[in-house]
Amino acid sequence: MSGTEVITFGCRLNLAESEEIRAQAVADGVTGAVVFNTCAVTAEAMRQARQSIRKMRRERPDARLIVTGCAAQIDPAAFAAMPEVDLVLGNADKARSGALHAHGERVRVPDIMTERGATASATRDPTERARTFVAVQNGCDHRCTFCVIPFGRGNSRSVPVADVVTQVRRLALAGSREVVLTGVDITSWGADLPGAPVLGDLVARILLLVPELQRLRLSSIDAAEIDETLMRCLVEEPRLMPHLHLSLQAGDDMILKRMKRRHLRADALKLIAAVRAVRPDVAFGADLIAGFPTESEQAFENTLALVREGGIAYVHAFPFSPRPNTPAARMPQVAGAIVKERAARLRAEGDLALARHLTSRVGTQADVLVEKAGVGRAGDFTEVVVPASLACGEVVRLTLTGSDGKRALAA
Repeated sequence: MSGTEVITFGCRLNLAESEEIRAQAVADGVTGAVVFNTCAVTAEAMRQARQSIRKMRRERPDARLIVTGCAAQIDPAAFAAMPEVDLVLGNADKARSGALHAHGERVRVPDIMTERGATASATRDPTERARTFVAVQNGCDHRCTFCVIPFGRGNSRSVPVADVVTQVRRLALAGSREVVLTGVDITSWGADLPGAPVLGDLVARILLLVPELQRLRLSSIDAAEIDETLMRCLVEEPRLMPHLHLSLQAGDDMILKRMKRRHLRADALKLIAAVRAVRPDVAFGADLIAGFPTESEQAFENTLALVREGGIAYVHAFPFSPRPNTPAARMPQVAGAIVKERAARLRAEGDLALARHLTSRVGTQADVLVEKAGVGRAGDFTEVVVPASLACGEVVRLTLTGSDGKRALAA
């Protein structure tokens, strides 16, 4: 058995960091190891990680099993208690030189809140993927009542502009057609850097200094934060993709206040309208939670209505999952059966929203990036069925002729 396998759970930032882990393992000569890069967003994510660890031990009894990521950072004792696990590694150390070697320790999880600085990690060799994620920020300074991620990631830390530009240029020259900027809270990018630049400044510099890059996309952004420079880039820069995924979480003001979000329902709708006014072809996605504590049926209906009123195209629906030591876990809980039922209704609303979006695209043209055989993405993130003869990484202009309810069809 040789090499190191990395199994990733959770977000796009974890995906990018897993590539860093894999590359560092090669550089350090680590062999016979399996690294689990875990997620702590929900109890289900942690359950899946534990299940995967047990399964791997049965299948590979001689492998060295290493657990890292947010779940390991937040609850190292839970994984250290598993006999299958050889090493529990903190989030800050997981891609550092030598970290995957034992050094006689079984648990190495330092205080994440002392961590400073961030690195521009990226997904694997861009010749293998048309779309590449680049982490430009880590951590979060906000304290939403349902979220444990700040305790897994630490305070907000930004990658300097020059480092991001260097990474993006390297990827573009190596063949990556599209780069997606990602992080825990990318709209807070720059606050800790000299001069406190904003996300729009970073986007503008990338587009100016890396003309080789064909497409730049943003991952999830906070509806409370979109700066004037970023709005200007949306107007002036066709290489900035017309797709914004908003961290909305709910469509009811009382629930938003209890979540300790920094926007209200009207703020979200105002932002959507403002962006559409300057970039009519933009499509929006949204993260939304069903069954947050104290959520009434009317409050939930307000969230469903927000999907329709905002013209959201892509809904990421999550059933509320109480996380240990969060304020929301101590609030009056909605019955589990109701949470499950509302999450199903929210997913159904998302299916209708996607169908409406796909119908609106019929008869239009789109520049589609082929991501794998027979499948590509338009600039607004519409998934498109393309001719199998098109090569991965090719950008082609196609007419969207219909849909199968989930994806657009093209000719």
